[in-house]
Amino acid sequence: MASETIEGMFERYGPAYRWLAAATCMVGAMTVVLSMTTVNVAFPDIMGAFGIGRDQAQLLSSGYFAAMTAGMVLSSWLISIFGERTTYASMLAIFIFGSALSGLANDTETLTFGRLLQGTTAGVIQPLAMAVTFKVFPPARRGTAMGLFSMGIVFAPAMGPTLGGIAIELFNWRYVFLLTVPSAIVAVVMGAVFMPSRSRPKSLPKFDFVGLGLMVMALLCLMLALSSGQREGWASDYIVMLFLGGVVAALAFLFWESHTPEPLLNLALFRYARFSSAALIALFSGSVFLTSTFLVPVFVQQVQGYTPLRAGLLLMPGGLSLLFLFPIAGRISDTVPAHYLIAFGLCSFGLAFIFLAGTDVNTPFWTFVFYTLFIRVGIAFTSPVVNATALKALPTELVNQGSGAINFVRQLGAAFGMNIVVAFLEFRIPFHGDALTATQTIASGASREMLGQVGRILSEAGVPEAAQTPGALHYLGEVIYAQASTMGFQDAFISLSMLAFFGLIPAWILYMLRDRRGKAG
Repeated sequence: MASETIEGMFERYGPAYRWLAAATCMVGAMTVVLSMTTVNVAFPDIMGAFGIGRDQAQLLSSGYFAAMTAGMVLSSWLISIFGERTTYASMLAIFIFGSALSGLANDTETLTFGRLLQGTTAGVIQPLAMAVTFKVFPPARRGTAMGLFSMGIVFAPAMGPTLGGIAIELFNWRYVFLLTVPSAIVAVVMGAVFMPSRSRPKSLPKFDFVGLGLMVMALLCLMLALSSGQREGWASDYIVMLFLGGVVAALAFLFWESHTPEPLLNLALFRYARFSSAALIALFSGSVFLTSTFLVPVFVQQVQGYTPLRAGLLLMPGGLSLLFLFPIAGRISDTVPAHYLIAFGLCSFGLAFIFLAGTDVNTPFWTFVFYTLFIRVGIAFTSPVVNATALKALPTELVNQGSGAINFVRQLGAAFGMNIVVAFLEFRIPFHGDALTATQTIASGASREMLGQVGRILSEAGVPEAAQTPGALHYLGEVIYAQASTMGFQDAFISLSMLAFFGLIPAWILYMLRDRRGKAG
């Protein structure tokens, strides 16, 4: 009905409607995106419950991001058929089902399927909410609007580990998947009242099922290859075939999308140079931020021995800082050129991970907190500015597709960034372990002294003499593995800092484009 369009909703509710719509979008976005990171503090518990390794467990996060990527390209098509209101409510209902399925899972297959449902629906809802928020604000205030929206989609995952840690402390790991059910129900009710809609089309719009199939095949093959390479062997036939199949499917996807009349991902968007630059920045910033929400909690639990609650509390100050960082960044972005803010945010990312690369088992709690604040500053000054810059570069009729595409690229960066960094981590830990083990020779005075001290402690504890030397050697092995793990995580943090600084290249391109045009904004 006409009264359900954005214009009709403004006639019904007046100027206050833009805030009612923005609040509705934010509740939905925060709900679905919160589930991204609540699981991160639960990995040790999940690994113990199902007997899986770190490489398999991380698929619960990276698989979520990949499913979001698939959902994002479905968003525009679903909206064109059902309208914003029906799409919003139905996807939230499926999200609730996926959350319950994950929380009640008794095997990894069910848990993974539930996570994929969560990710797919989140991928549909996030660009939908972003586009509605963008449209209900006038052009001069859209930077502020993107700041408000980004507060939801980034503040939620920033607080996820804290809420997940509380759930595990009070109950168990299953409740990290059930935290979002109440707010999802609230979002459904608000959406039924305040989300706009549109008339149903008389005929079903065309959909690129071939493109969807190629994209899913590329994501599945490449992510399985990256997550299984260390375990199966990077040169094994299985991994090589997965990589080959993934690359072929990805190239076929790009070729098909550039030639089909109804593309799943409109590659014409990337003909706008400013949009392409913003998308590339989103790729790097999404990769480093969302990978850090996995890496930091796992590091402090596995290296420093933190409980899930303490690991979650570590990230709480940084998450709370976003409450004032996002509005400030959004307001500044309306007057300060985008490339300055983006470069500042990327440098903040890079410095944060350089600092984290120097941490170890002796690093104090509040030092970690201070370093994570740099990460939050980085996301606050990149995410809303990149969103606004990307959408401002497009004509109005491409905003819906553009919002889906920019988030598609961001989640693609998160999915593959996390897989690549974790694969790098799994490679570097044994590398450092072998290097440290090679130094433990009979000529090493420090090693002999430590073995002697451990042997004396075991002797005083009443351990039989025959078991003292093996016990001391076992302890030495544990010390070596702990140090190797620390060094592996440090290498992973350095790799994230490099990704952040790579993002300065497209930021410089934005500067050149702006300089050539001779205008700010």
